[in-house]
Amino acid sequence: MANVTMTVNGKTVTANVDPRTLLVQFLRENLRLTGTHVGCDTSQCGACVVHLDGKAVKSCTTLALACEGASVTTIEGLANGGALHPMQEAFREHHGLQCGFCTPGMIMSAVDMVNRRGHALDEKTIREDLDGNICRCTGYHNIVKAVAAGAEAMGKGAAPARQAAE
Repeated sequence: MANVTMTVNGKTVTANVDPRTLLVQFLRENLRLTGTHVGCDTSQCGACVVHLDGKAVKSCTTLALACEGASVTTIEGLANGGALHPMQEAFREHHGLQCGFCTPGMIMSAVDMVNRRGHALDEKTIREDLDGNICRCTGYHNIVKAVAAGAEAMGKGAAPARQAAE
């Protein structure tokens, strides 16, 4: 067993873990943050995407010990109290949720995409950047619309129009 300390969603956590423990296991089993999903265990589906020091990573192939001293943000850490993150709200508003299994990874990847590429994203860029995220429910049309709306809302520093009007 080995000791690991990291900041998860703004809170410092320390645990004694098996050196083979994956970050996704640590988040789900040790911290009970079950929004990060386990899909393929091979880094193919993107259901496990979290932000590690501000960059999207697939937590199913990242060792928890490799995150010593790092900052991890999960889907649970995106919302600001009771207010959804603009990308979360955009997925809700534009019906990008479907069954919801891929949604946390899609949203975390989308936020990373906006952070890397800016707020004006075209459909081609969104589809190419979401290539590492698989949704088995849909043809991605509403997900692409949601990412574009969320990117725009993030640029304005506010939630998409519907929530702002409510």
